[in-house]
Amino acid sequence: MARESTAKTDTSIAEHLHELVLNSSDVEDFLNELAQVSARNLSEPGDGILCAITLLRQRKAATVASSSPEAKAIGQLEYEFGETPSMTAYTAQEIVHVPDVQDDGRWPEYSSAVFAQGVRSVLALPFELEGGTKAALVLYSRRPQRFESRVLEFAEDFVRQTSLALRLAVRFAHYSETAANLRATLESRTVIDMAVGIIMAQNRCSQHDAFQILKTASSTRNSKLHDVAAAVVNSLGQGPARTHYDG
Repeated sequence: MARESTAKTDTSIAEHLHELVLNSSDVEDFLNELAQVSARNLSEPGDGILCAITLLRQRKAATVASSSPEAKAIGQLEYEFGETPSMTAYTAQEIVHVPDVQDDGRWPEYSSAVFAQGVRSVLALPFELEGGTKAALVLYSRRPQRFESRVLEFAEDFVRQTSLALRLAVRFAHYSETAANLRATLESRTVIDMAVGIIMAQNRCSQHDAFQILKTASSTRNSKLHDVAAAVVNSLGQGPARTHYDG
């Protein structure tokens, strides 16, 4: 039975996933690792499955992770059609089971496409995430009725276990991106402030007037304010400005 032949203990899966969260360089790296872990845990000897994970984050491009190159090719189909099992799963927050793509009429174009890739059955399960972030684990098998009874039950349990780790990975990615954006903003602000100071010294004008001169130059040249400011700073021949951070 799937639960007996493929399942690790809850503790071992959780420990492994927490290590993945800490060791992954970004959320996409984590998702690919998670897809591989999912495929290993949900497959049976001599009856492997393919796994893809679709992730939608606010103001971010959709991410497709996979357990193998073959799974990646099939997973890309989830974004080539207007409606798919994974889209239904994470939008409605419900499990979508396709016992046999040849007999399922809900997504005819999608079903034909995955069938052409040798897929016969599909199972899409939504992760329990936060805010506007949505994701689904999508399992593919080359035989029909692969995801029945105990296998389906085990897949549900597995997604519940892995949802926390994915929430943490997405949260860490958000914090990391926010920090990077803040750093970029501070660096840009440093260059602009330096340029304003140079213009004040050269033109013996106020800070307000110096900034207006910089804005006018930016508009006249049709260039970003930061780029014009950087040109002013670099014109001194001291190299580009650097923002220094402690820690």
